[in-house]
Amino acid sequence: MSQDDSVETTFPVRYAETDQMGVAHHASYIVWMEEGRSQYMRAKGCAYEQIEREGVYFAVAEVNVRYRAPARYGEQVTVRTWIDDLRSRAVTFGYEIVNAESRDQLVTGQVKLVLMDRQGRAARIPDALQSALHGS
Repeated sequence: MSQDDSVETTFPVRYAETDQMGVAHHASYIVWMEEGRSQYMRAKGCAYEQIEREGVYFAVAEVNVRYRAPARYGEQVTVRTWIDDLRSRAVTFGYEIVNAESRDQLVTGQVKLVLMDRQGRAARIPDALQSALHGS
């Protein structure tokens, strides 16, 4: 559970994600973090669709984003995703978004997710999922 165990996802900045000056909208970075998180989960063998079929869901509890430099239309960005903290009912992911070519840092952030059951109550993360997220 460190940045050394990160997963990278690279994709282009799409026109719909930018303003008239070609600069990515601030909300786009949160969507990109979600994509990085989805790819991280797949890489660990615990895709969201599999987790949800088991009747549990991750709900966003906190989002923290630090904007450092803009991404622009047509550039490639890389989202680096890792686990910052893993508790019995919550997981906090860490992120770094960089320009894929220059590797200049654009954004850093964290998203805390709480596991919920079908009734919307906080639930304990199943042991198998805990193990997958730990990388064991």
